[in-house]
Amino acid sequence: MRALSATGDDGLVELVRVPEPSAGAGEVLVDVQAVSVNRGELHRLTAADAGWRPGWDFAGVVADQGTSGTAPAPGRPAPGTRVFGIADEGSWAERVAVPAARLAAVPEGLTVERAAALPTAGLTALRTLRMGGDLAGASVLVTGAAGGVGRFAVQLARRFEAEVTAVVGRPERGEGLAALGAAEVVVGVEEVKAGFDLVLETGGGESLREALRLVAPHGTVVSFGNSSRAATSFSVSDFYPKEASLRGFYVLNDLDGPRTADDLAYLARLVATGELAADIAAVDDWRDARATLHRLRDRRLAGKAVLRVTREKQG
Repeated sequence: MRALSATGDDGLVELVRVPEPSAGAGEVLVDVQAVSVNRGELHRLTAADAGWRPGWDFAGVVADQGTSGTAPAPGRPAPGTRVFGIADEGSWAERVAVPAARLAAVPEGLTVERAAALPTAGLTALRTLRMGGDLAGASVLVTGAAGGVGRFAVQLARRFEAEVTAVVGRPERGEGLAALGAAEVVVGVEEVKAGFDLVLETGGGESLREALRLVAPHGTVVSFGNSSRAATSFSVSDFYPKEASLRGFYVLNDLDGPRTADDLAYLARLVATGELAADIAAVDDWRDARATLHRLRDRRLAGKAVLRVTREKQG
């Protein structure tokens, strides 16, 4: 089969031939139809050795339940079921083997492209917001709000009855965020007043320093990225008197429990019913992945980038 593999240089990826996967215990084989790109994968690709295979998010059709018997395995989607989910790596391929607990069915009315945009960004937004507790009436600051996680976080925080301030890097990247639920959209945080109950922080560097300044007493800062690739320096004296919390989150650390499938199904249901927008900035053929990745790297895309996995014609 074919898969996208790291080149180890500025080309980032290329289509190569790789062995077919086999399903291990508790796993399901999925014929992949669409994948999405996350900034974390892009960061890894810029430093990866040639041959590393990226890919977390995917959507497609169950090819095999991974069992030797003829009867359907209990609790696993049957062959032919449209599903989406998240892998540790290697989902940018024609076929992937993943634990059944990391899959959910694609509901009617939801395309595989939109389903593929959900797992990493949607789970990150949902689970980091939960770290703030009951958000009804709370003030929430979302940095990197123009990105995939940020757009989901703005919408979900508003759904949880919080007042949301969205932070973007350039004015044009803030377009549409008010319609998604942001009470205020700001370029940078220099003039923002402190007092946020929850800050979702993905920039690192100066952005994380400002998050620690802006959090309210007894509030929470959740750090889940470092898109600036910069170190963070801050005055401890400006932080510890508030008795606030700084917590880290990494989505791949907590995926194998039963809640993952439930969370994926919840997000898919919201998108299918129009209650959550999966903002897709680009849908391209995976043969054009290099160009898509470069646009994402240069921040010329606001929202998710999706790649369609097209198969070679037979005969």
